Amino acid sequence: MIEKLYLEDLCKGDHWVSPSQTITREHVIRFAELTGDHDPLHVDEEFASKSAFRQPIAHGLLGLSIMAGLSSKHPMVHTIAFTELDDWQFKHPIFFGDTVHVETEIVAIQPYGRRAGKVTWFRQLVNQNGQVVQQGSLDTIVAARQPRKSKRTDRTTTKIQESV
Repeated sequence: MIEKLYLEDLCKGDHWVSPSQTITREHVIRFAELTGDHDPLHVDEEFASKSAFRQPIAHGLLGLSIMAGLSSKHPMVHTIAFTELDDWQFKHPIFFGDTVHVETEIVAIQPYGRRAGKVTWFRQLVNQNGQVVQQGSLDTIVAARQPRKSKRTDRTTTKIQESV
């Protein structure tokens, strides 16, 4: 079993690689049903064969969703909230049969209240040919193992000592 990491376990520059997942026609059809996005570029092979891609492609947001799922355990952290997606790029199409994995790196860690930190992750969705098909940054709030000492308490203690 993979142990969840806390804020104190994370460092800028840490890097993880997820397991792979093969994207199937069935995934795309189910995603279209779930979202209502039945664009023929994704679900109609005859239509897609006449497109610039010459074949159906997966929804870009399906790739983003697969990225979220694959990276949720690599690393597995005590995430409190997903707060921001920044500059997400859909660089290349994902075709039926492509096998993708996620490469994750921590690019920044900042305090966030007393019991958590804001972690900025750079993630890439990479296909079986080593081609980055999607990439971008996202922020999450990660729980701290121990609350940080409040600066306010330190100031109050100092004032009490000065008045004695």
